[in-house]
Amino acid sequence: MGVVGDVCRKITSLTPAQIETLDSMRNIMELVADLAHAQVTVYALARNENFLVMVAQVRPNTSFVEYKPNLLGTTIPAAEEPLVWRTLTAGDHICGQREWALGMDVLEMQVYPLYDRYGSIIAAVSFEASSEEAGVEGHGILVETAYMLLTLVQQPAGGPLYRPLSARDGILIADERGQIIFTNPAASSIYKVLGVGRMVGRRTYDRQVNMRLAQKAVNSREPCETEVEAGNMVLVQRAIPVLHNGQVIRNIVIVTDVTELKKKEKELLIKSAVIQEIHHRVKNNLQTIASLLRLQARRSKTPQVKAALRESVNRILSISVVHEFLSQQDREYIDVAEVAKNILDMVIQNMLEPDFNLQTVFNGQTVILPSDQASSLALVINELIQNSVEHGFVGRREGVIGVDIRLMQEAYQIEIYDDGIGLPPEFHSQSSSSLGLQIVRTLIESDLGGKFSLYSNGGTHACITVPRIAEGG
Repeated sequence: MGVVGDVCRKITSLTPAQIETLDSMRNIMELVADLAHAQVTVYALARNENFLVMVAQVRPNTSFVEYKPNLLGTTIPAAEEPLVWRTLTAGDHICGQREWALGMDVLEMQVYPLYDRYGSIIAAVSFEASSEEAGVEGHGILVETAYMLLTLVQQPAGGPLYRPLSARDGILIADERGQIIFTNPAASSIYKVLGVGRMVGRRTYDRQVNMRLAQKAVNSREPCETEVEAGNMVLVQRAIPVLHNGQVIRNIVIVTDVTELKKKEKELLIKSAVIQEIHHRVKNNLQTIASLLRLQARRSKTPQVKAALRESVNRILSISVVHEFLSQQDREYIDVAEVAKNILDMVIQNMLEPDFNLQTVFNGQTVILPSDQASSLALVINELIQNSVEHGFVGRREGVIGVDIRLMQEAYQIEIYDDGIGLPPEFHSQSSSSLGLQIVRTLIESDLGGKFSLYSNGGTHACITVPRIAEGG
């Protein structure tokens, strides 16, 4: 049960079924307020005699209404709300004015009774609009239709077809005969561009109007929505029929011009496709460079040159792994675990002896990084795995390489380890002349703003800690 139900249960004497009726109305009150261009407030009788309680209130998105602070659940003396009290006790529909505070603009107020399924009055709903808004031609039709929607729509109602409106939405209202009895300026402007002049008085099924969706809603007795191309515009049409005794007595048609939105979406799709294609070509170019270096390594007769070229190949391919991921998705973010797995497979394929038995272990949580940081981390992971394969298992025919990823409150931690021979006793990572370790330290500390440590503990462990702010969201 929602807020309306909680307030009613604590302060009123309404039955559970009556409370459920009011609670279900709350689902469409935002649409009702937007349709009426008015603030909507629901009052019920409090347990205390001669007191009211405000059980729901919604401001419109389609108009400005100056109002007092939200007082949901507060009891109000009946003398302070005479129009509401009269409606609650006599069932009258009353029009009047109200002033929230001295000096504020007067609001035009219409109060209607709300009934349960047996015809008993359970609450009153007040529509309050500025004098300027209330003076607009057809505003009374808007309020009347909004009240019908609130009380006659099939309950429970909700979902995307009953979503709120915006000030840019066109509104058309047709009566039980399909005759349009109201259009707002937004709707008139849209149909004027389509070559249809004054809409009021026309039928929704007229050939010029060509509003098939309205007819579909009437025939199905259900709300419906569609996107149509009309002239040079793209329109989203939404039709909500209001039924009484199984017959449609009002049909609310909402028209939204989404031409610019669709144009932007198309531009973004094109840009996304271009970016993916660029990543694909970068990956292919990197792999071509790697192939050329492999060819050069095969022709070289110097072991040191062969080793250096092989390491360069792996560095290039580790970056290509990132571009491979980016070429297959429309987001510029990369899963670190997926990158690490691909790099490990690549290093094993390029560097591991055929008869070496290597087991791999992956544990941890998902860490998502933007592509530029993922590229730096890919190089780091490549260097560390490459070091393990090349130096960690000297004199052995089997081993384990693992990757652990841990998310902490302010940072994430990636640990790459092996169960090999460990670091030499005289090894100091800070003073090491290894190009690979220099690359690792520079990328972690400069590009990622993190920390790096290397130590032996039943093998070699490399620990990378990077602030979570570096995740890029």
